Amino acid sequence: MNKNIKLAVAGAVLALSATAANAGIVIPAGEWTLDVNGNVNAFANWTKFSGSTSEVLGGINGRRQTNEDTTQGINTGLLPAWLGFTGKTRQNDIDVEFTISMQPNVSDQSGAVHGDAKTPLNRQAYVSFGDKSWGSFKLGKDIGIFASDAILNDMTLLGVGAGAANSGGATTLGGIGTGYIYAGWKGQVAYTTPNMNGFQATVGIVNPNQIAGSDATQSAARDQYQDRFGLEGKASYSFAANDVTGKVWVSGASYDVTYNAARNGYRAWAADIGGNVNFNGFGLTGYYYAGEGAGTTLFGAQGANASGVKRDSNGGYVQATYVLPTKTKLGLAYGISSLDNVSGDDALLVKDNDRYTLGLYHPLTKHLNLVAEYNDVRAEAQNGTENKARSGSLGAILFF
Repeated sequence: MNKNIKLAVAGAVLALSATAANAGIVIPAGEWTLDVNGNVNAFANWTKFSGSTSEVLGGINGRRQTNEDTTQGINTGLLPAWLGFTGKTRQNDIDVEFTISMQPNVSDQSGAVHGDAKTPLNRQAYVSFGDKSWGSFKLGKDIGIFASDAILNDMTLLGVGAGAANSGGATTLGGIGTGYIYAGWKGQVAYTTPNMNGFQATVGIVNPNQIAGSDATQSAARDQYQDRFGLEGKASYSFAANDVTGKVWVSGASYDVTYNAARNGYRAWAADIGGNVNFNGFGLTGYYYAGEGAGTTLFGAQGANASGVKRDSNGGYVQATYVLPTKTKLGLAYGISSLDNVSGDDALLVKDNDRYTLGLYHPLTKHLNLVAEYNDVRAEAQNGTENKARSGSLGAILFF
């Protein structure tokens, strides 16, 4: 199975053991082994809005419309539908791998006529090489290093989370922006150490133009000239003792941001810590992050004002799961992402995005899981204005 899809299944606390054991469609091809893999998922979502009709700037929710407060949509969940191709071989005592993937949608953007918008994603295109004795190098586009463990351990990875109200949108948000910053999919050159009795670390340089944007006006000069690459890294330790298994991790990111034609700039950074533990069907996950200029939801979004003054941000989530005798996994989670204001900020700038999630995840077959979720999501502005959304979701996710 493709490495990131496998992490998404096996790494998520919610993933069922039967699903985690799945392999892709493996095809021997001479010196190569080709793995065709992926998932298809779809959810029917019902959302009711409440609170203000004013938009919270940077809020995770849309605002309640004057004459309408409900909406429905059929979407993929936090994971897009996925088709990946991975080829592996070993030559000259080096393990060589390539991965190329595409992510079609089960519905297109709002307003598309007859679903013809045709907006598939292409999140992976990389080559890696190495050996278990000295580690590996990766060159190309793959999931970001910072905050990747936060999303891969989020139980809504197999479901919906926030953003279900985006009728016809490509994917939902899960816990992105309500507990962690999106890791994104980035061009990178990264080195990962060998696994040393459970300890492993990754460091890398990434495309410098990854900042999602802030209040600061970022001109073409920002896109054409950057003083350095973005820097990201993480370290983790996995453990197992009797019936107890778990993992702890830390990660960080640093970017230089140029925000005007005079090439004035600031440094945006963030760091996190997280962990999970599993015992006799119980699972517990905790996560926390903090940064300056990192903003909220997407790295850099609302990270600074128009003068380049950085805002502080922090957040995290807690999540508890339990496998019932029916093999259904029950999960309860709470997450929050907070942003401080600076002098002169708009009163409607977001202060907090938070989310409660109650989920049921049932393995109907070895490959197919049925999912039901309830999400209560709130965006609060600095002046107390609130946009609220309560969503129910029913659907299924199939891995192959």
